[in-house]
Amino acid sequence: MKNVVFIFLILLLSISDAHAQDLNARVQVLTPKIQASNKRIFTVLETAMKDFLNAHKWSADQILPAERIDCNFILNVTSWDGSSTFSGELQVQSTRPVYGSTYNSTLLSNNDKEFDFTYTEGQQMDFNDQTFQSNLTSVLAFYAYVIIGLDYDSFSKFGGTPYFNKAKTIVNVAQTSSYKGWNAFESNFNRYWLAENLNNKRYEVIREFIYNYSRNGLDQMANNPTTGLKTITGLLPALSQIDRQSVGSMLPQLFFTAKSDEFVSLLSADSPQDKVAAYNILMGADPSNGNKYQALQKN
Repeated sequence: MKNVVFIFLILLLSISDAHAQDLNARVQVLTPKIQASNKRIFTVLETAMKDFLNAHKWSADQILPAERIDCNFILNVTSWDGSSTFSGELQVQSTRPVYGSTYNSTLLSNNDKEFDFTYTEGQQMDFNDQTFQSNLTSVLAFYAYVIIGLDYDSFSKFGGTPYFNKAKTIVNVAQTSSYKGWNAFESNFNRYWLAENLNNKRYEVIREFIYNYSRNGLDQMANNPTTGLKTITGLLPALSQIDRQSVGSMLPQLFFTAKSDEFVSLLSADSPQDKVAAYNILMGADPSNGNKYQALQKN
């Protein structure tokens, strides 16, 4: 009897693993600007968004529960018509674990300020990447593919390409709608430009850096911190190749937003000579975070 129970448990776990999805998304819906006595709809919306992101199968690979990608979606609702029309800002962040440690390295940190959508309680969260069904699911799916693409890029060189292509398809389809954030002419910092940059060879230097930095640098530091740090220091000159002057250079900004604090933390353990070299490279590549890099000038 014990053997039968044991076999049953193994089968149950196997079935559970086979159906494990890709994201471990934490979702928050905040409403500090909304004056309403009954805010049940926001709790329902939060649950619907979380279920949509976590239950959908986004990648082509079988992902174990422990391998699901940690990410955060924080929706700050700025206006609501009391029925089904919402406007707000969506903060999206994702991380990847560093081998042999409890540390998670940030890959994406973005605040999408053009997020308008409709939603009614009990609404089916339908999505098809070939047809536009709702702005809510299109935006969530877009970021799901970006998150997975960046994660894959960090584990294999240009491994995220299929998912960035899917994100671009969502952009192309969503341009048939009247919602903001999907068109080039609206802004230099929106979903259109994020998808464009991720699929543009001009910015492959960033994607290649993410891979080498993550796999050959961060993932080596648990076993050999000196070698890992030396590798990271040696990779920094590649950042000088980043084209920041092109129209729609959104990816470089997001990259440095995600990595600037981490760079300072890691490189502060470097030799004085290497810290000065790192400071000069980072100041040239990312002057907007220059106040952070000042710490590298301290011995």
